[in-house]
Formats: sequence, C-alpha cells, structure tokens
Amino acid sequence: MTDDLIYDRSAGLARLVEIMRRLRDPESGCPWDLEQTFETIAPYTLEEAHEVAEAIRTGDREELADELGDLLLQVVYHAQMAHEEGSFAIDRVIDGISEKMIRRHPHVFGDESREKSATQQTADWEAIKAAERAGKGETQRPRTLDGVALALPALTRAIKLQNRAARVGFDWPNTSDVVAKIVEEAGELSEAAQAGDQAHLEEEFGDLMFVCANLARHLNIDAEAALRGANAKFERRFRYIEDALAAGGKSPTDSNLEEMDAHWNDAKRAEKSGG
Repeated sequence: MTDDLIYDRSAGLARLVEIMRRLRDPESGCPWDLEQTFETIAPYTLEEAHEVAEAIRTGDREELADELGDLLLQVVYHAQMAHEEGSFAIDRVIDGISEKMIRRHPHVFGDESREKSATQQTADWEAIKAAERAGKGETQRPRTLDGVALALPALTRAIKLQNRAARVGFDWPNTSDVVAKIVEEAGELSEAAQAGDQAHLEEEFGDLMFVCANLARHLNIDAEAALRGANAKFERRFRYIEDALAAGGKSPTDSNLEEMDAHWNDAKRAEKSGG
C-alpha cells in the first residue's frame, strides 16, 4: 500500500511525507538520511530558502517550482524527525500554520473591516503576535523587539529591528540624518583602525553596517537585493578581467593590480555603453 502511495503522482503532500518516512526507515532507509539531525539539516533549510529567493529574483518560474519543492522537502524532513522523537508530526505543522493565518487575519476570516491600509494591517499583525507571545508566557510584558529571529541573515535582521523601533517613534526623521550618522560612524571606524584594537574595530564596522542598513530602509531599498546586485556586478566585471587577460594568454596570478584595474574600468565603460 505504501509503495502505491509513493508512486501516486496525484497523492500530493501525503506522497512526499511517505517518501521521507521511507528514507528515514531504520531497516530500509537511506544511510545518509538516517544520519541526519535537526542541526545538520538546518543549514540546508537556510540554503533552500535563499535559492527560492534567487529563483524569484531571476523570474524563472520553472526554477522557482523546483526550489519551492526543495524547501517543502525541508519542512517535511524536520517534521519527520520530530515525529520519530515523539514531538509532533506534519499534521501539527499544517494545522498550526492554518490556525495562525486565521487568527492573524480577522479582517478576512472574522468580523473586522477589510477597509484598512497596509500600514494598519501590519500594525494589527504585530499586535496579534505580541498578544500570542504574552499568552504563551514568553515575556512578562510585551517588548518592541521581541520575536525578531536570531537566525535571520544579519542584514535582514537589522532592518527588521529598525522597523520595529520605528513603529514606536524611535527613528531618524529624515534621510539626511542617517547620512550624517554614516559619516560619523565611518570616522569612528577610521579611528579604531588607527588604534589597532581589533575588537573595537569590529564593533565600529558593525555600527557602520547597521546604519547603512537603516539608510536603505529610509530610501525604501531592499538592502539584501541591493547587495546581491552589487555581488553580481562584481562577479560580472571580474569575469571580464579574466577574459581580457586570457585573450592575452595571461591569468590574474600573472597580472598585477594596475593592469586588472584598467580592465575593470573597461568593463564599467562597456556596461555603460551597453556593450
């Protein structure tokens, strides 16, 4: 019966759950899968989430379907391991998120008015989350920054923390104040570099990055997307350098900074001219 389910392409989520159960079967499962734990699988979960984001960025819907499948597998994987230790099963995961969505959308599933701005809906969402945390006894009194996950990428978490603080009025009133703070932090970083205190230098560098993230927020820029774009640009231009050197029978290790920088500038000019 279980083999029928495994090969039934119309079975949906139940099919994937059974496949994972079989992969983790102590008698007939996959040795690699049997060795895995929550801790060893967690990095793959983060990686798959980033690959979903990349597929969205490129606009490749076929790739997005594949990557969403990989991410769904991670959910099923963790649920199966939890089921094995007696904590919970996949049904608990599905029921939990379903109840949460109903609870947090009273303007859709309840009797509240849908005539709200996106800003008001966001504020209501955060208020409901705070009430949920208080109901679980997670804190004696709700705190503004509660619930911002530590596992988020640091840049994303910085912006979430800043958004939370801004909702209660702790924010610079305009962009020029943020730019001035960046100049101030850059000066403090330079002073720390001259002092030679590595711990202080790291602290000041972190402060500068935090304020840069805040500038992105004030300019309504997706900081993660902007940095990914800068990464892609760097890769593209450095490949141009390698290709230009290869045309002359050289590699970067055979070159020097002056020559590579000249090719870099060529790459910039080619991009600007559309070449």
